Amino acid sequence: MLAAELRLHDVRVLVVEKQTEPASAVRIVGLHIRSLELMAMRGLLERILPHGRKRPAGAYFAAIAKPAPPGLDSRYAYLLGIPQPVIERLLEEHAIEQGTQVRRGCAVTGFEQDDEGVTVELADGERLRSRYLVGCDGARSTVRKLLGVGFPGEPARTESLMGEMEVGVPPEEVAVTVAAIRETHQRFWLRPAGVGVYSVLVPAAGVSDRAEPPTLEDFKQQLHAVAGTDFGVHSPRWLSRFGDATRLADSYRVGRVLLAGDAAHIHPPIGGQGLNLGVQDAFNLGWKLAAQIHGWAPETLLDTYQTERRPVAEAVLDNTRAQTELLSTEPGAQAVRRLLTELMDFDEVNLHLLEKITAIGIRYDFGAGPDLLGRRLRDIDVKQGHLYDLLHRGRGLLLDRTERLTVDGWSDRVDHLADSTAALDAPSVLLRPDGHVAWIGDDQQGLDDHLSRWFGKPAH
Repeated sequence: MLAAELRLHDVRVLVVEKQTEPASAVRIVGLHIRSLELMAMRGLLERILPHGRKRPAGAYFAAIAKPAPPGLDSRYAYLLGIPQPVIERLLEEHAIEQGTQVRRGCAVTGFEQDDEGVTVELADGERLRSRYLVGCDGARSTVRKLLGVGFPGEPARTESLMGEMEVGVPPEEVAVTVAAIRETHQRFWLRPAGVGVYSVLVPAAGVSDRAEPPTLEDFKQQLHAVAGTDFGVHSPRWLSRFGDATRLADSYRVGRVLLAGDAAHIHPPIGGQGLNLGVQDAFNLGWKLAAQIHGWAPETLLDTYQTERRPVAEAVLDNTRAQTELLSTEPGAQAVRRLLTELMDFDEVNLHLLEKITAIGIRYDFGAGPDLLGRRLRDIDVKQGHLYDLLHRGRGLLLDRTERLTVDGWSDRVDHLADSTAALDAPSVLLRPDGHVAWIGDDQQGLDDHLSRWFGKPAH
């Protein structure tokens, strides 16, 4: 995603990927509302939708079954379940179409940076030279370790086994047993994933130091321990394990080397926020890094990547910590869960928690101003159709209801739509390429000040 964002701004990009082939595990991931909005902003949503399954928004927080509250302020108020290999393939194809080079079977083993760039060494001894290096290499990030950035937090206390396999008992028997167990065990399910195939989640016996996948025998033992039966599981498609470790990088940037996605933050997968958090990192970083490379970035623009995204990750880590506690079978945790279940009958509480999970409640600190300042703007109707259709090129946008403002001097970076009919409760707004509102007002001087703040000096 980051590569495609950089290519929108004509930055040369090389992705080096350690794996020789895409991941084969057909794990279903969910794109939440904010990620769906971002995909729509780049014209990707229509490409992705046919490969996923829409599910109602709601029941995200600690798997507490509540419908979505009224007032969800988005055109894309649903969850899109999609196989992880499919979304990875679609995004890779998109990046390559934009002009990204991708080299598989290339592992980074070292790098050195200086005032002009970064020299990266690959496992085969080849050395590459670049202006910047971004480690998008996951929880065990080589780039983060080589950079010497701390990754404090809590190690895994519990571990879960997850996979897809066939079962040897009738579906009715599976459904009855699972329903009874899930009254008290939320970290357990068998869900249909095809004809005779189930997605299986079960607590592991303990926390393992092993990086390799579990065995089918591990699943059988734990299914017996929790459910009293192993459901006759056999013929696994894929098997994996994951823990509830929670860690956040001390810094997202050291000089010309940056971190994004799981390289910068890890947390329990509850709420399905991990992939979404990483994609949103990419949208925040892409245009800023491109501006830095092209030389028009204001002095502190690239620093705002960390000041904006690290607090978001901190909030996600906190909400996953809270959700994890609510999954415990201990009496105290179950009492808190029952209390929260009651509180979520209040629409305001339910909406607040759902906005946390789906990231539509994020407000970056852009200083004093109306509540909309620093927030994302929903996909409103404009005279040309939908707002997000105007953001496909990854540029800033002035949505001008006064029809008397101008972006002269910044027109190579910012588009201008004069539209007095736009469904917007503000005279005019300046949008960054990631869709967040950078300025609200009706005076040219105020606009110019904020154009300079976010898009650098005017071209003339």
